[in-house]
Amino acid sequence: MKKKLFWLLILTTLCVFQLISETLSGESRSFDEIFPNLPSEIRAAAFSDSGYFSSSTLQNIRAGNSAVLGRGSVLDQQIVNTILGTNPGHIVESLLVIPCKTGTTSLLDVYNALSNIRGLTGRLYHSTTRNRYIPLFEDATRLVSDRNNTAIPDPPPATSVPESETIFVRLRDANFGNSFYRAEMSLFGNGLLYRLSNYRNLTYLFIPVIREGNLTAQLYFEIIQEGILIYGLSGVEVADFFSSRVDIGSAISRRLEVIISWVADGIENPN
Repeated sequence: MKKKLFWLLILTTLCVFQLISETLSGESRSFDEIFPNLPSEIRAAAFSDSGYFSSSTLQNIRAGNSAVLGRGSVLDQQIVNTILGTNPGHIVESLLVIPCKTGTTSLLDVYNALSNIRGLTGRLYHSTTRNRYIPLFEDATRLVSDRNNTAIPDPPPATSVPESETIFVRLRDANFGNSFYRAEMSLFGNGLLYRLSNYRNLTYLFIPVIREGNLTAQLYFEIIQEGILIYGLSGVEVADFFSSRVDIGSAISRRLEVIISWVADGIENPN
């Protein structure tokens, strides 16, 4: 009798732990749960190979002439408000779903892809002025800190995702030369938030184009039922002299496309 009670207690305990585990883990959300009621053409673009990209000015958004998809979604308050709250002149939004088999990809894969800074080196984009594909970032490396420019290697693949992390990056940009960024990664809701901001001026021919802290790009990653969701929202304030002479939306979109493709390739083809 005592033996039966013992085994009954063990089985009951195991069932309780299983129930708790299932409750905590939950199920992946669907794309439509996060972005409900999207126009069909935008949804189709998000699931295409190139994804959805849109650029506008803050003035047009406030006037109601342009919309931000993230508004009204479950990502609204923290991600959208963070960008719009900085009052940037230009806004670039992106949305992409990378198909993958359920259960084969995790946030750890995303984190390790984001950690491979060297993987940004030599990634190509189409230059309209040169009418050919050229490397956007001729070199990419981690730095010791924002005050120490010594290059350091990327770490080996991690076995767990830290709750938060800040790293410093130098990108040798085809247009801006050496560019210095602070990259912050943190667990956020059901996913992983990646925030990139310049901690030094971005210059062209020694003239400041984007001053320190005036470029912030946020990418949110979540494993959903359809694959991996990547939602991006970026804000940038450009010096008046260049704002009227350069297509800022296109320039930021190209950089986002390269960064997103770097992450996507890193997820699909880990080191």
